[in-house]
Amino acid sequence: MADIVEITKISGTAVPIHGNDIDTDRIIPARYLKEPTFARMGDYPFFDERFDSAGKKKDHPFNDPEYKGASILFVNKNFGCGSSREHAPQALYRFGIKAIVGESFAAIFAGNCTMMGLPAVVVAAKDIEQLMKSVEDDPQTEYSVDLEDKTLSYGNQRIAIDLPETYRTALTKGFWDSTALLRSNLEQVKRTAAKLPYMTGFTS
Repeated sequence: MADIVEITKISGTAVPIHGNDIDTDRIIPARYLKEPTFARMGDYPFFDERFDSAGKKKDHPFNDPEYKGASILFVNKNFGCGSSREHAPQALYRFGIKAIVGESFAAIFAGNCTMMGLPAVVVAAKDIEQLMKSVEDDPQTEYSVDLEDKTLSYGNQRIAIDLPETYRTALTKGFWDSTALLRSNLEQVKRTAAKLPYMTGFTS
């Protein structure tokens, strides 16, 4: 039986990526969409911005050792715009990002994040500026995103966060993982399937 995972709080250090309208092709270049599974997606986020044509590292927050191990990503406006590739949140999640905090998100990207257990929460513009400055001043700052009371806290600071209530409920109640929900109710699934003519060869 699969476990239902309720996501209520995400804590850890953070990494900032500046810029509005960062699209999914920048997050995960299209050539990596050919991978048969998501297993290696964690190798590819922002690949063309992190490495040159010879594979040499470029200056990028995801390459900066000061942000190594960060689990929270700070971004600006309209993050995740462009094509609706699920590979984008998969790449970030498998890189180690467990929550994204920004001014706004493309709607499909935010939905894809939610359905894989990666909260994408919104804060005011002044607050994201404050958050980015705080992590750049001290990359070891610990942040906590609380989905139940809709706050982000660090040190003695407490900031309001927002996300659609349907997303918040899905995350905090474990409804985000539809596969786990089905597996946790296998007997009910079997009983329902037994009543469906196309599952029983139209004999019932």
